[in-house]
Amino acid sequence: MSEAAEPAEAYPSFNAFFTRPLKPGARPLADANDQVLCPADGAISEIGAIANGRMVQAKGRDYTVAALLAGNAEAADRFEGGRFVTIYLSPKDYHRVHMPADGTLRSARYVPGDLFSVNAVTAGGVDGLFARNERLACLFDTPLGTMASVMVGAMIVAGVETVWSGRVAPHGRSLIEEAIPQNLRLSAGDEMGRFYLGSTVILLFEPGRVEWLPDLKPGNTVRMGQALARRLSPAGFDFSP
Repeated sequence: MSEAAEPAEAYPSFNAFFTRPLKPGARPLADANDQVLCPADGAISEIGAIANGRMVQAKGRDYTVAALLAGNAEAADRFEGGRFVTIYLSPKDYHRVHMPADGTLRSARYVPGDLFSVNAVTAGGVDGLFARNERLACLFDTPLGTMASVMVGAMIVAGVETVWSGRVAPHGRSLIEEAIPQNLRLSAGDEMGRFYLGSTVILLFEPGRVEWLPDLKPGNTVRMGQALARRLSPAGFDFSP
């Protein structure tokens, strides 16, 4: 609570308390001109390269980018040979998700699914876990090419909220391509959404765009705003319409 923007009595509901904002400066941001920022507080589940359209879920298990993106083969092809990181948010963590880089929202797709737990034990025991759970798959145009930020639901997660459309109706049965504001631009470090109870964020980058910092490995605790990667693409992306 020492980091919270408001005292405990200011929150009208448990969800308001759970998704509480932090005081300004509580999460200092790395230099986004040459680094990729961590999108959330949590722990790295897996980090590495995308090969043959697949990503590591846990030791001995992997799954496809296309399945994670609900069959969006065109988008999945963009990430072949690229980089991914999976960050697990436990119930104790700060539950807002932020932008790793400047970006313009291109699409946001709600994908219905299961609500398995997403902790390390379940990730090691359930095939295709992140591509089976309910999720919101967002694609952004960024200085680093196309970036995906996928917010994955989990057991007892009450829902997901975004800064552009508010609460995403949870536990639906149909894939929904969300209507998005035209030319919605978010800066590195800006909030993009929040979880109601713990879950997972997965970032995907195109090949040759980022290089993960060498000391990062599965199990590492991370905080929103710290550097995750070195940018390999030059700055100067034109955000004009």
